[in-house]
Amino acid sequence: MYKVARASEYLAITGAGIEDIKLAKKSWVFPWQSCTVFDVSPVNYTFKVQAMSAEKLPFVLPAVFTIGPRVEDSEALILYARLISPHDKQSNHVNELVEGVIEGETRVLAASMTMEEIFKGTKEFKKEVFDKVQIELNQFGLIIYNANVKQLVDVPGH
Repeated sequence: MYKVARASEYLAITGAGIEDIKLAKKSWVFPWQSCTVFDVSPVNYTFKVQAMSAEKLPFVLPAVFTIGPRVEDSEALILYARLISPHDKQSNHVNELVEGVIEGETRVLAASMTMEEIFKGTKEFKKEVFDKVQIELNQFGLIIYNANVKQLVDVPGH
């Protein structure tokens, strides 16, 4: 069967005659091969990360990240295809992974800083979070296209 992907999609083909994963926009798919179509459009992720400073003071970091696969890099696309191929299209697997990376990196960074350092150096703190999150996302072939962090907020009652 001849398969063609839409503009924002790729075909991930595996099976006989293919050593690992073959990525294509259009290709013949033989009966002994499997083809998965995956979308490479960036997705918006909205979070309210609850973190704690070095003095054990909690705060909330509201953020919106636009994250998607790195389409100009074929190696990154293969990493992304490996990430999503074992899951169905309705799976929250990628959402949970991205949320876990962002929350984890934010909490680790916040725990090493005092509340004054976090609120004074908000721009530096945000940049540090983005840099650390990007390093983690690289292993999955993902890139942060845009990231907006709203004002850091104290947790009510603290």
